[in-house]
Amino acid sequence: MSRLSVHVRDPQSSDGHQGTIPLVLLHAFPLDSRMWEPMLAELGDLPVVTVDAPGFGASPPASQLARSLGCPIAPSLRTYAEAVASALRAEGIERAVVAGLSMGGYTALALAEQHPEMLAGLGLLDTKATADTAQARATRIRMAERVTGALGTRATAPMIDTIVGETTRRERPEVVETVRTWLAAAPPAGVAWAQRAMAGRRDRLATLAGLSIPALVLRGAEDATIGDDDVAAMARQLSDADVVTVPGAGHLSALETPAAVARPLRQLWQRAAAAE
Repeated sequence: MSRLSVHVRDPQSSDGHQGTIPLVLLHAFPLDSRMWEPMLAELGDLPVVTVDAPGFGASPPASQLARSLGCPIAPSLRTYAEAVASALRAEGIERAVVAGLSMGGYTALALAEQHPEMLAGLGLLDTKATADTAQARATRIRMAERVTGALGTRATAPMIDTIVGETTRRERPEVVETVRTWLAAAPPAGVAWAQRAMAGRRDRLATLAGLSIPALVLRGAEDATIGDDDVAAMARQLSDADVVTVPGAGHLSALETPAAVARPLRQLWQRAAAAE
């Protein structure tokens, strides 16, 4: 059976956390699980699992996963969520704290809707629970068409100006260059599938209202794509949510300011572990 590529931190290094729930991290579009590497050291001894999205990193194409899981072939974040649930269970993980950034957050919301029993805690980082506007959907479909045409991955290059914050562009050139390199190397088929899947997602604010688990809603203060109103809308629906704004970070907050994002994620994990 085809499965997503998952990267499990050695439980022997978790210093007393063996047998506890892991922290599962779902990356942003159009990157892969490498985006979490700067933050892993900041998380210390926590048991952490990172996942490559369909068609990204070492994961198989979405169409292959859909056939294996018996899901519709049409691009959908529901397929991604089912693939996450299947991959975690294959690792013996039945419950976890799941945190996603941007597209990873959309997928965490789909997982909360489809498999709420698996979530001990939920982290929503630089993401939102509402559906795209008609204009945003059209923009996604246009990129999906361009990236699989003659332009290729050059279609993703302008994203650097919106997904990386102003402070990072000014003071952290190494982060900017890393993101630029990853954008250029993004797999066209994976980019197209993900854009179409995100364009088709629906409003999941009601999903949040049905959860009674510890949650974190976090936003980089310089995020040009997620606003304070998006954060407030999600926080209002959650019964036990910490709300954090990270100074000097844009949309890729976990990559831009890993220590500042790791702290509230660790606190989320601690709250969830204590409630289990």
